[in-house]
Amino acid sequence: MPTFNECRLCGAPITRTFVDIGMSPLCESYVRQDQLDGAEAFYPLHVRLCEKCLLVQLPAYVPGEDIFSDYAYFSSYSDSWVAHAKRYATSMIEGLQLTSDSLVTEVASNDGYLLQHFQAAGIPVLGVEPAANVAETARARGITTEVQFLGAETGREIAQRHGRADLVAGNNVFAHVPDIRGFAAGLRALVKDEGTVTLEFPHLLRLIERRQYDTIYHEHFSYLSLLTSSRALETAGLRVTDVEELETHGGSLRVYARPAESAGEPSARVKAVLAAEEAAGLHTVEGHEGFAPAVLKIKSDLLEFLLRAAREGKTVAGYGAPGKGNTLLNHCGIRSDLLSYTVDRSPVKQGKFLPGTHIPIYAPERLAETRPDYILVLPWNLREEISQQLSYVGSWGGKLVFPIPEFEIVSMG
Repeated sequence: MPTFNECRLCGAPITRTFVDIGMSPLCESYVRQDQLDGAEAFYPLHVRLCEKCLLVQLPAYVPGEDIFSDYAYFSSYSDSWVAHAKRYATSMIEGLQLTSDSLVTEVASNDGYLLQHFQAAGIPVLGVEPAANVAETARARGITTEVQFLGAETGREIAQRHGRADLVAGNNVFAHVPDIRGFAAGLRALVKDEGTVTLEFPHLLRLIERRQYDTIYHEHFSYLSLLTSSRALETAGLRVTDVEELETHGGSLRVYARPAESAGEPSARVKAVLAAEEAAGLHTVEGHEGFAPAVLKIKSDLLEFLLRAAREGKTVAGYGAPGKGNTLLNHCGIRSDLLSYTVDRSPVKQGKFLPGTHIPIYAPERLAETRPDYILVLPWNLREEISQQLSYVGSWGGKLVFPIPEFEIVSMG
């Protein structure tokens, strides 16, 4: 593994700051009642830029094993994410002509939210998931799941036991691995020589454009463009052949890659996205500058609103307890005096407290019981889904507040 001062992709020294948003606890380290008076570990969120290969990255202050071995995120609690997964499965089954003789392997398969759709179509599946508690949920659904972190060696071992796959999927995992080269090698080991790998991850171009700095947290070790993700995959003999731009997570890429020997020429869409990145300056060191002032504007807008609401005697609650919300709240120094509580659909989080801020987490029913004047939506990337879920708050004049990409108050009447 590289040190804090070495690029995880090319090994060059990294000294240039992309953005520094201070100290924060691990974003999924929810606090139990009996832990409230104990000490919490805070780590830097100091994101660097490699001047040689242009990978934007957060040093691995905490090993991946410490973050992902027991995990509080279950994908199935987002209806829109499960629907997104179903559309993907349908598209892949048709596009790759997958049958009962095929194999689909998903890396970071979570609770089976994606593989269930392939399995329902009669296609054999295999999950690879490092969090044993989450993998157990998938197994209960009948989805064969290996509890492993993917690397070059584990990829070979899994392929020996289960066979190589026609399709290897990895949704929102490529940015989560400290050893990005080893992970890419694991993908190559899992896929057939004529097979396809797809990876979805937040697009650095959109993160910068839409000021999505709350997607910076310790689980996200790399902040990827098409250029840098292609470079990472090429270290393992995988070549990007196509790309789709998605609206998930505030703007993501779905990259299609194949073993270099069978890849062929990249599509026009690959060239178009690379051209858009180049036009935005992401193919130069200088083009990555200027993000810090945008971050400060979001912080000041949100704090001004919360302080004004407190002065006017208005009540503000939160909706959701996502990792990104914990980056935002800790960076802004927001505690329960300004945000009295938040709610979340996941029973795993209910009854606990947000890391660092110690804001309590309740079931969603609490909103109707307490009728806050404002509801701060922390998973702003699910705006449409959550606006529908919270349409009822208009009955008492409640309003939704979205902090990113622009501060916005929305009436629900």
